[in-house]
Amino acid sequence: MLQSEDKLKNVQKIAVLRANALGDFIVTLPALKALRTTYPNAEIVLLGKSWHQQFLAKGRSPIDRVVVVPVKKGIRNEAGEAEDLNEIDAFLAQMRNEHFDVVLNFQGNGISANPFIKQFGARLTVGLTCEKAEKLDRSIDYYYYQSEVIRFLEVVKLVGAETPSLEPELQVLATDRDEVKSFLSTLQNQPFIVLHPVAMDTRRMWPLENYGGLADALRQRNLEVVFTGAAEDRQVIDDIIDTMNYTAVNACGNFSLGGLSALLSQAAVMIAADTGPLHLARAVNTPTIGFYWAPNLINWGPLTRTIHRPLISWKMECPICGIVPNDPYPFEPQTESCDHPVSFTRDISIEQVLKAVDGLLPQENSIDKSTNIRTVEMNAISS
Repeated sequence: MLQSEDKLKNVQKIAVLRANALGDFIVTLPALKALRTTYPNAEIVLLGKSWHQQFLAKGRSPIDRVVVVPVKKGIRNEAGEAEDLNEIDAFLAQMRNEHFDVVLNFQGNGISANPFIKQFGARLTVGLTCEKAEKLDRSIDYYYYQSEVIRFLEVVKLVGAETPSLEPELQVLATDRDEVKSFLSTLQNQPFIVLHPVAMDTRRMWPLENYGGLADALRQRNLEVVFTGAAEDRQVIDDIIDTMNYTAVNACGNFSLGGLSALLSQAAVMIAADTGPLHLARAVNTPTIGFYWAPNLINWGPLTRTIHRPLISWKMECPICGIVPNDPYPFEPQTESCDHPVSFTRDISIEQVLKAVDGLLPQENSIDKSTNIRTVEMNAISS
C-alpha cells in the first residue's frame, strides 16, 4: 500500500503539468484540492493550454495561475501546429526563472514529460513514471487501468497531500451566472435536463437516432430539454429535434465554458457521452447519466453513485471488423487498426436511461407509469 510522504517544508510555488482537454483537467481537481489544503500559502501554477488560461479565473478552482505550454510532442499536441524550438527554449528559461519548489507530472507515463520537467530546475520533481521514462525524485508507476481521479490523488500523496474528496469540484462564478441568466428566464423556471449527444470520438457516442425518443419521453415528464454542444454541432441537434413530437432547445455554441458550467449547475440532470461536459457537470455537483464503454468506465467513470448513474455497454467487438479495440488502450490499438465510426454504447436502451432518470429525480417529476416507454424507444429507432 502506498504510504503518504511527509508534508514538505517552505513550499512557496508548485507547478502541475497537465496540458490537454477539459475532462483530462476535471479529473485532477480532487488532487489539486488536496494540494491547496496541504499547502494553503503556496502558489499553484497549472502548465496547460490556452483554454485553461481563459477558463480558470481566480476562485474557480485551486489553481492560482496558468502558464501556457508551447506545442511539443508528447507534452502539448495540436493538430496542424509544429514545434518551435526557440519557443520551447524560451519557455524552459521562463520555468527556471520561476524557481518552483515542486513540479508534478500529471501528463501520462513520463516518457515525454519527465525529461521536460527536469529541465525546470525545481527543488523536487514528482509524478508518474514507467520503465522507459527518466526517473523523478518521487514517483509512482503509471498503470493504465486505474481511475484517473485516484491516480492523481496517489501522485500528490507523495508530497503529503490528502483529501477526503473523491468527486471533482469547480466553483460557478457570478460572471457565469450572469451569462446564462437571460437564457434561463426563457425556460420560465421549469426543471430541465441537458442532453449532450456529440463527442470527439464517435465510438464513445450513444447513437444519435436515440435522442429524439429520449427527449420526447423526458418532455412527457414535464421536463424541458436543452441540447448542448459546440457551434458546429448545431445542425446535428436540429436534425434530432426535427424527429421529436415535442419541442426542445438547441443551445449549441451559446455559452463559454463558464456559462456552460452555470447552465449545468441549474440542470436537474445531465445526460451525455463520456466527454468533457459530462465531467464538468460532475464538477458543479449536477446529477449525471453517462454512457460508457466498459473499459473506459474504469478510468473515467464517477467514483460515487449518490447522484451519478453511469450506464455501461459490455459489447467488446466492433460490429464491422470484429476487433476489440483496447490494446494497449481503449480505442487506441497499435497492433490492429479499428477506427470504424460506430457507437460502442449502442446496446444501452432508452428504457435504461429513463430508469436512471427515475432514480435521480424527485418523485413529483416522475413520468406517469402508464407511458409506454418501449413504444417511445421503438419509434426513436425506426425514425
